[in-house]
Amino acid sequence: MKTFKGTVLVAGATGRTGKWIVDSLQRHRISYHLFVRSREKALEMFGPEITDSIRIGSIENEADTRLALEGADAVISAVGGNVRDAGGPPPSAIDRDGVVRLASVARELNIRKFVLVSSLAVTRPDHPLNRHGRVLSMKLEAEDAVRKLFSESGYSYTIIRPGGLLDGPPFSHELIFDTGDRIETGVIRRSDVAEIAVISLFSPEAHNLTFEMIQGNEHPQSSLKHFFSQVSP
Repeated sequence: MKTFKGTVLVAGATGRTGKWIVDSLQRHRISYHLFVRSREKALEMFGPEITDSIRIGSIENEADTRLALEGADAVISAVGGNVRDAGGPPPSAIDRDGVVRLASVARELNIRKFVLVSSLAVTRPDHPLNRHGRVLSMKLEAEDAVRKLFSESGYSYTIIRPGGLLDGPPFSHELIFDTGDRIETGVIRRSDVAEIAVISLFSPEAHNLTFEMIQGNEHPQSSLKHFFSQVSP
């Protein structure tokens, strides 16, 4: 079965979506490194066997980011600021500047594939979520930077815009894909987002693609790859 040959850096690996991404990489037997703030949290979530894969730091720090990216062949970014944490960094620091820093350094290091988990409704400035530090606008600016950096020949990006994120196992619902931010609302399981993020590493249909993703009717399925055919760049 076709898969990705190389090492993937997962930024935000100890987040709720990030954990599903790591689980998916393990199922696909793809090598990975985890870019996390807390070694203890990573060990608690994934066990001592991932010790050598841990890269400690923050995407707010360029030196940390550069060290984390060494040895990587691709990046999956599932980072996101906590918009309801008044004491934490603003969305501009994580969802825009941090992601742009991660992508810029990756490009400088000649890493050729970048997968970004963004959000539904990023082109809607009046969306209620934008009341929290203009988080959706910050995500859109990060998207724009990734598209610019990785659209050149020999490089590739995939940008996933999921609806509201839910927990639960993958493959249990029909998936609805679209482009152009035409889906106004909807939800999706983190596990499905993670699986799409991982298979986009080795699916030509996901090359330089930005798309929205929500779930539809309950409809168990064995594969997600054919859903890329619903959209085109």
